[in-house]
Amino acid sequence: MRFALHQEGPADSCGQNCRLLVSASGMITADTPRDFDDFARSHNVRGATVVLDSKGGSVLGAIALGRAIRGLGLSTTVGRVREQSTRGTGRRAWVWPRGECQSMCPFVLLGGVKRYIPPEARVLVHQIWLGDRRDDASAATYSAEDLVLVQRDIGRLVRYTLDMGGGAELLEVALRIPPWEPMRLLSRDELRRTRLDTSTDHGSPPTPAAVASSGASAPTAVMPVSDGARSEINPRGWVMTQREGSAALVRRHPLTVEGDKIGAFEVTLACGSTAGTYAVTYTETRLSPDDRDAVAVKRVDLWIEGKTESLDVVTSRLHATPRQLETVANGAIAANLVRSFADAGSDSITLRTVSGGVPGTMIRIGNTGFAQAFPQLAASCAKGSRLETRAELTVPRQQALPGR
Repeated sequence: MRFALHQEGPADSCGQNCRLLVSASGMITADTPRDFDDFARSHNVRGATVVLDSKGGSVLGAIALGRAIRGLGLSTTVGRVREQSTRGTGRRAWVWPRGECQSMCPFVLLGGVKRYIPPEARVLVHQIWLGDRRDDASAATYSAEDLVLVQRDIGRLVRYTLDMGGGAELLEVALRIPPWEPMRLLSRDELRRTRLDTSTDHGSPPTPAAVASSGASAPTAVMPVSDGARSEINPRGWVMTQREGSAALVRRHPLTVEGDKIGAFEVTLACGSTAGTYAVTYTETRLSPDDRDAVAVKRVDLWIEGKTESLDVVTSRLHATPRQLETVANGAIAANLVRSFADAGSDSITLRTVSGGVPGTMIRIGNTGFAQAFPQLAASCAKGSRLETRAELTVPRQQALPGR
């Protein structure tokens, strides 16, 4: 994260209310609190407003940065600081309100004695996760030591939120959004209820808490807590299998909405019917307790390597026993996109479902195991293509023989 000091203006736009602004943009690391302390010692930041624009980062780094901001009695907001030249006064700054504050950034925002979030700004939250396993969280393995670290940092985050005068709802919402779902955008009402925005408060601001700076790094994550039972799905990435006598790459994954499991889905990648393509099949089974909820899935979209493919929904119907909604969709993906996905060190495919009555879903799955298994699929498809081509060339000659 980078810090810079700016003077708001020009005077005809803010008058006596022109503020001293500290732009804070970029990822939060374990070193960010120390960098901010160095910045504050070398600049007069008294009475300043910290303008945040960040995708988040380290848990302990964010906590320590928030406490440092509170210790200096600074205010916070979300946006991006822009500068412009003014006649006779040099350069003056203004806050472009369309900034974003994601992941651990909202907890830094809590450090402000006063906090304001412009209507145009976006504040998004999700579960914090072990940084080295966030790209494909459901296919990773976790140890007891990982759980100990996570539980410790949950406790620190709870204490910090209470010290800063934040609402428990902030933690409750954030900790139910797993890393394979998109981040949750907080509404204006939620921003006020969680006290991320105190601009409508009429009472005294929260009492500043003691500054507690720590240079230690922390896992950027929290494991989801359930009833203690393992899922019947044990996804460990992409695996090779045989489907209808042909080679296929398969990935299974829980189907969730804000962390609540509503079913499961499977993505199958097989040889395409035309050269230069692979066939993709999406199969989903979701729980459907009431007939009212049994509205068919209308659309399935797949994002891969920056491209969007809409799959054709073949069937989406309710089964009575057990009561569940089963959906099948298929389509084709260009071979070069699949190869790029295999070559990427860490990458993901996103699948979105859209329907009328049942919840829409958006799940991101990583490429764990894909690079290792894909060459087998590619070789199998290439062999099949050669055989098909040879057959096409041979058949006409065999048919022409009787006429000689």
